[in-house]
Amino acid sequence: MLIDQFLPEYEVSARYETDIDAPIETVYQAARYLEMGETPIVRWLYRLRGLPNYSLNLDGMLKSGFVLLVDNPCQEIVFGLIGRFWSLTAGIRPISANDFPSFKQAGFAKAIGNLTFTQRENGRVHVTTETRVHCTDRQSLRYFRLYWALIGPFSGIIRKEWLRLIRQRAEGKK
Repeated sequence: MLIDQFLPEYEVSARYETDIDAPIETVYQAARYLEMGETPIVRWLYRLRGLPNYSLNLDGMLKSGFVLLVDNPCQEIVFGLIGRFWSLTAGIRPISANDFPSFKQAGFAKAIGNLTFTQRENGRVHVTTETRVHCTDRQSLRYFRLYWALIGPFSGIIRKEWLRLIRQRAEGKK
């Protein structure tokens, strides 16, 4: 997986997956252009966290501080974010894709996420999303672990909903 090139070492991770009965190109397009704001739970969770009102799709994520690290159609999409997520403002640190892997400044956490698309022999597409976080120092790790204890379950809800909507769109159910 290409995510390994950008964040091979991490302290926190979460992974979710699903199988989708659709052509891999259709699944990729559904994922790449999915508007998460269509689901009330995701809109509510984003508002609760005070995240910007950009579109809740990949392009909107990029406007809010995420950086697109890889978009390898029908294989893997990787995106990253650096910040102090445990703070009220999230302390997002703008960074280029080239500088993301080498960022080491103390006081921050590096978060990375991906979507992978794997064609199965049965014609279905296996889609996985993984989130990884690496903290740049011990204090940041302590703060992040407290933050993640509260936010982690809600992050999981968003990821599961993301996969459900991708499956729904790709299979033509909405």
